Amino acid sequence: MALIEDQTYQPKILVIDDEKRIREGCFKILIKENCLVDMAESGETGLKMLAEKHYDIILTDLMMPGIGGMEVLAKVREQHPDSVSIVITGFATLEHSIEAMKKGAFDFIPKPFTPDQLRVVVSKAVKMTRTLQDIATEKTRLKTIVNYLEGGVLVTDMTKTIILYNPTLLRMLGYDGEPLDDQPLSALTTDETLTGMIDSILGLKVGEFKVLSAEILPRDSVEGLSDERYLRAQSVPFQNRSGEILGSVTIIDDITHLKKLDEMKSAFVSMVAHEIRGPLSTVLSQIKILMDGLAGELGAKQADILGKISRKVGGLVELTNELLDLSRIEAGLIVQDKQQVQLMDILDSLVGFMQARAKEKNISLSLKKANLPLINADTKSMEEVFSNLITNAINYTPEGGKITVAGAVTGDFVDIGITDTGYGIAPDELPRIFERFYRAKTEKTRSIVGTGLGLPIVKSIVEAHNGTIKAESKEGVGSTFSVRLPI
Repeated sequence: MALIEDQTYQPKILVIDDEKRIREGCFKILIKENCLVDMAESGETGLKMLAEKHYDIILTDLMMPGIGGMEVLAKVREQHPDSVSIVITGFATLEHSIEAMKKGAFDFIPKPFTPDQLRVVVSKAVKMTRTLQDIATEKTRLKTIVNYLEGGVLVTDMTKTIILYNPTLLRMLGYDGEPLDDQPLSALTTDETLTGMIDSILGLKVGEFKVLSAEILPRDSVEGLSDERYLRAQSVPFQNRSGEILGSVTIIDDITHLKKLDEMKSAFVSMVAHEIRGPLSTVLSQIKILMDGLAGELGAKQADILGKISRKVGGLVELTNELLDLSRIEAGLIVQDKQQVQLMDILDSLVGFMQARAKEKNISLSLKKANLPLINADTKSMEEVFSNLITNAINYTPEGGKITVAGAVTGDFVDIGITDTGYGIAPDELPRIFERFYRAKTEKTRSIVGTGLGLPIVKSIVEAHNGTIKAESKEGVGSTFSVRLPI
């Protein structure tokens, strides 16, 4: 059996031994096996040769004058981690063996040895060095890819020790200190959002997988020297085949340009909405004058045409109002006057106000009154939330249907539910109903007028009050929108 299976591969071997017959004996045996062999008569010479040239395998005696085999092993392990060391010794005591293994020895050859014994040990070492080289190649390839990624990359183990990162990460986080290899995460950042996200990832159960995302601050922002940069971090676990968490992988992107574009878009939308709301309101009021006959008597056909125009213009006015609401939400101005509020009073007033509209469709609209505690909220915002939800329920419930508004206390929260017997929402559309401008349309609901902004506004207001909103629905049965707000 050949010592080297792949004859195109010539391992570079260095034999370090103060005995000439051992050096030359190893040379003669290994040179016949397609190996490239160099020899050194001392530890000092061997280390000099290692400094000048890379060797795949080092065979070294333990007991030599001057620098001994233990020091050679330590240097090889420190400076050439992808090289394999084999100890040649006539003093193979247990203590020497343990110490040599600790210093990186791969195997031993006891003196005296036969050519076959040498071939067997070197053959195993060749396989190991090929494996180490493959690993080193993959690490280099991975490092090159990671270093040239546009986003920042941060990999930690289970103890939050940094095991991989790229220059982009350091630049994004404003770090210019010492290298971070094998350093704790705290050496790079103390950002609570980022560290908390990584903690959550590392705390996942076996087989559990999550993607966590959040905005974080660069280091200069934390220190009060913000250059108005915005970063978004996404963290995931990396696992073994059994699903055990081995560490975390975090990708950080600079989203400053997206934020700036979003701000420009919001400013533009706000400006346009302001500019057109006035003229639209004027048009609407003039149409009302015509329809009321204050500018002369109208024929039936004229009244019908003006009615259609009025509805379309009214829809545009509603759209501009909702766009302005979105602009205020994005500017953080939607919740301005928080005070102690009784939600049941707001709901009672809204249900009473909307009874006439519900009766037009022969819909039963009722409120199940409950003794709810006061919450800290903006009254106008709460009115907008529940007015929108009840209006939607009326719009999407057919004639003869039923809508129930109910409140309850659950722990430290007030829960409000609006349940209808309406058309319902398809399962594939339900996750998207809180997206801006998205409207779930069917043949039955296609004619219902709307902007697709109402529910996104509702969600933003609820979240601005540290609350949550969710929707449950079944097609042909109805929907329930549940709002939870802290007491």
